[in-house]
Amino acid sequence: MEAKPEKSLNFIHEIIEEDNKTGKHGNIVHTRFPPEPNGYLHIGHAKSICLNFGTAAKYNGLCNLRFDDTNPVKEDVEYVDSIKEDVRWLGFDWEDREFYASDYFETLYNYAVILIKKGNAYVCDLTVEEIGQYRGTVTHAGKESPYRNRSVDENLDMFSRMRSGEFADGTKVLRAKIDMAHPNMLMRDPILYRIIHTEHHRTGNKWCIYPMYDYAHGQCDSIEHITHSICTLEFEVHRPLYDWFIKELEIHAPQQIEFARLNITHTVMSKRKLLELVQENYVKGWDDPRMPTICGLRRRGYTPESLRNFADIIGVAKRDNVIDFALLEHCLREDLNKQALRRLAVLNPLKLVIENYPDELVEELDAVNNPENTETGLRKVPFSKILYIEQEDFMENPPAKFFRLAPGNEVRLKYAYIIKCTEVIKDNNTGEIKEVHCTYDPETRSGMPLSNRKVKSTIHWVSAKHALEAEVRLYEQLFTKENPEATEEGKDFKDNINPNSLQIKTCFIEPSLSESKSGEKYQFERIGYFCVDPDSDKGKPVFNRTVTLRDSYKIVK
Repeated sequence: MEAKPEKSLNFIHEIIEEDNKTGKHGNIVHTRFPPEPNGYLHIGHAKSICLNFGTAAKYNGLCNLRFDDTNPVKEDVEYVDSIKEDVRWLGFDWEDREFYASDYFETLYNYAVILIKKGNAYVCDLTVEEIGQYRGTVTHAGKESPYRNRSVDENLDMFSRMRSGEFADGTKVLRAKIDMAHPNMLMRDPILYRIIHTEHHRTGNKWCIYPMYDYAHGQCDSIEHITHSICTLEFEVHRPLYDWFIKELEIHAPQQIEFARLNITHTVMSKRKLLELVQENYVKGWDDPRMPTICGLRRRGYTPESLRNFADIIGVAKRDNVIDFALLEHCLREDLNKQALRRLAVLNPLKLVIENYPDELVEELDAVNNPENTETGLRKVPFSKILYIEQEDFMENPPAKFFRLAPGNEVRLKYAYIIKCTEVIKDNNTGEIKEVHCTYDPETRSGMPLSNRKVKSTIHWVSAKHALEAEVRLYEQLFTKENPEATEEGKDFKDNINPNSLQIKTCFIEPSLSESKSGEKYQFERIGYFCVDPDSDKGKPVFNRTVTLRDSYKIVK
């Protein structure tokens, strides 16, 4: 068998390969995934998880899970637990390397003291608003704080008193002393610590000062001896500050590498905006199947394999781009096609009566569980005189090339017989079609003499007296525009919400689905892929449509 060509390296792996050649990090690769526990993870985080854990695995290295819990106002244990569940579900294991920025609060405080002693940090009494005004603009240098030249002793005393809780929120901050004329605005004396008298979910009330992300992140990387600190492109402008702290503190120097964040059509990827959707009841929680959150995708029926494959296909870019949502659905269909069991279900039922079929006869027909996996074998489905078929599979006055059921037309019932339409029964008042009557050819069942007789169409069905009612939730994309954030003046992204993103219907399903369990995935033949929702009651399951059968994305392998 011809070997498959090895996939080319992405630019991050090229950097690591070069580092290993030169021995820059002692041929060690140690990455980390550093989420903030202030919301649920979304598919953009899934890409980062796959990249960080995958890179470590590729080079026989390690990857830490570290929570950046530096803002107690927005953080919660609920988010910590959900993040760990998502990472595990995606198939990754951080083993015993679960860390928190709060693990290092004492060390980070001592690092700040070192900066003060070196004359590189000072306590400032300006408000956050005043600091912004003093910072200047891209074209004009900033103005130095009137508190910038406090003595080292005075700064040490005030910083200690900030820690002890003497000052109210917003009255003082600790700032780095760098350069108020620096072309990079982030280098104009950034804030290192602010006062927040709020209980922390891990440290309680031990601290009332908390480090800023830009200060804490690099030092946490250093403490954990991270070699390659992989982050998204918006942090490229933060890298000089990241490196400045490391240099001034003379500690282990990780290498920050930026890659383009994931952008997908018809989707918003901002945690703040996703939170708006939840809080303003546009969706039913973080795990609403219309949300791009990992828990929402999981509830909808996405598989971890499909997300990992998606991350692998889109690769790692240096510049921002937008990925077509159809590619994500393509990856999902490829995976579900291999693993989802086939079942019969009718979403828009039309009664079909087989006139020449015995009234009381019930046959148990063999149906394939998954043609892509013969090990799944066969199941029995009941067949009787009265069936339900899809309304879309019958037309009284069909156009040319309509090969499904019509007066005088023949079709095959999946796994069953060839039938021919003989009569249409309508409502006398409305003219609505209530029933179609047919005859069947008993010689056309599998194994019978005419089982190979050809007809132009095969349709699905369920036996009316054996079918169970179920709820189906038909999901579409949450936003109507490819770029929901491109709005007219006076409007925001929520004005682009798709009013038809969820439709709820009652359908009929084959009886074997009565025992289906939450999270199980099925292909409803000729309809799409569905997942059992946690809202299901015993005997009446609820199914989320995961994705339709039609694949609009063509990918060259």
